[in-house]
Amino acid sequence: MGKSAAVILGAALAWAAVTGAAGQSMQAKSAAHWAIVVHGGAGDIDRARLGPEGDKAYREALAKVVQAGAAVLDRGGSSLDAVETAIRMLEDSPLFNASRGAVFDADGKTELDAAIMDGATQRAGAVAGVAHTRYPISLARAVMEKTPYVLLVGPGADAYSLQAGMEQEPLSYFFTESRWQSLVDQLRNQGRPIPSRPAGAPSHGVIEPVAQWQEAEGDRRYGTVGVVALDRMGNVAAGTSTGGMQGKMPGRVGDSPLIGAGTYASNRSCAVSGTGVGEFFIRYTVARDVCALVQYKGYTLQQAADEVIQNKLKPIHGDGGVIAIAPDGQMTWSFNTPGMFRARLAEGGKVEVHIYSDEP
Repeated sequence: MGKSAAVILGAALAWAAVTGAAGQSMQAKSAAHWAIVVHGGAGDIDRARLGPEGDKAYREALAKVVQAGAAVLDRGGSSLDAVETAIRMLEDSPLFNASRGAVFDADGKTELDAAIMDGATQRAGAVAGVAHTRYPISLARAVMEKTPYVLLVGPGADAYSLQAGMEQEPLSYFFTESRWQSLVDQLRNQGRPIPSRPAGAPSHGVIEPVAQWQEAEGDRRYGTVGVVALDRMGNVAAGTSTGGMQGKMPGRVGDSPLIGAGTYASNRSCAVSGTGVGEFFIRYTVARDVCALVQYKGYTLQQAADEVIQNKLKPIHGDGGVIAIAPDGQMTWSFNTPGMFRARLAEGGKVEVHIYSDEP
């Protein structure tokens, strides 16, 4: 074989190797197994307080949510679509502190926050202090996809919600008697003034049968909801939605809508959604910290989550937890409270639903 022929043959073999490797990479990426993890808040959640009826209701709700998100992934939908679908279901439920089941601030109003992030592009969208949007997570996604911004707040977010054609609801839609009575009890115990009932709310309400146990949950329950997902293309996404902290000062914003604090996603590391005392999650950039340990120190997902939640936050009384998922299919959660409402499902597996700290 002549020298020029050998060069040509070598180049052809090299090109074949490159294209073959690329083809294998694309095939592997498209053949990724989907997975999804859901949380519905953490805090002083124990069997005695929740009771058999509450236990059953929360488990059934979490199972339906994780299955709905999984159905999106199973038919080839994106991780973003799965996150939004699952969180909208959580926002529709009076069991969780998000949208319809949101807690009240000290003035007796609901202020809604949400964020979503795409791990493939690291685009993100968030809203805070929203008053009338039925699905804050969908508004956050609209901010991400249809504006040049990341975060809209207060009246500006509400105005954009109307402009974007989001479903609007009166303040009475977000009223639940159990949440109201919990606020009244808290303010009375703290010697603070009790606001008038919201306009449109029933004058003498009855505690909802599915939420009777919420009155006994106390102040240390952080009912933020969140979802992280991995799709068949190997892309991760994260989303979080909340009504914030019960009895909070109006205008207070926690970690949920802050990218890197309560919500973060990157295909280079993982996707995280948090729930807990937002001030600690903000100060310690919890969601991003978990992902950074995976990306830069080579921690497993469980090691990273435990390092932040157990070793960094717990000693300083930063109560709460996280759920996380990685592009390689690792799923985890970590929390330092008596319980966290949580569920997960991987392609080909079975639904797992847990509540208390003595469960897996």
